[in-house]
Amino acid sequence: MRDVIKLFLIVTIFSAVSGWALATVRNLTGERIEIQQLTYVKGPALKEILAGSSNDPITDRFKVPDGKKQIDVFTGVFEGKKNTVAFEVSGKGYGGNIGIMVAFNIEKDELAGIGVTTHSETPGLGARAKTEPSFRAQFKGVSINKPVKVRPEGGDIDALSGATVTSKGVCAGVNDSIEIYKRLKIEILKNIKG
Repeated sequence: MRDVIKLFLIVTIFSAVSGWALATVRNLTGERIEIQQLTYVKGPALKEILAGSSNDPITDRFKVPDGKKQIDVFTGVFEGKKNTVAFEVSGKGYGGNIGIMVAFNIEKDELAGIGVTTHSETPGLGARAKTEPSFRAQFKGVSINKPVKVRPEGGDIDALSGATVTSKGVCAGVNDSIEIYKRLKIEILKNIKG
């Protein structure tokens, strides 16, 4: 019985020390990891959809509460005005979640563009959502007042050949972002003007 208690105490102490060590490492590296994610994962999509912006959207960002989570909102300055915002959402593709950066022109209430940040889609098929500019270009200028759909579902977006599930997943993610944008627009505008 004494050996069981001794073993229990050793395991408990080891678990507590390990947990503390992991939490400390996470706290010490959290900011660096976030910067790496912003620079190398989200950054290329942001630079593409906010091309021509006179500011650095990665530096010029703020957080907006959405329920229990915080959303990173990136700002683009065009013609001297903060008139474009972008944030990341996800859609369900063939191979899993697709990370989609969606930008909105807040003056026109329309999409300013989209970029794919992460995916696990089939190379040469669904992966083209990230690499094929003509697919992503279809989203620019789309009004937020109409659901975004692929043509077979009555929409205006041409699906990627052989990757209809991926195309539908991107559209679903964009529709989710439109709902988030509509819900948080007042808070976003407060942050931009403040």
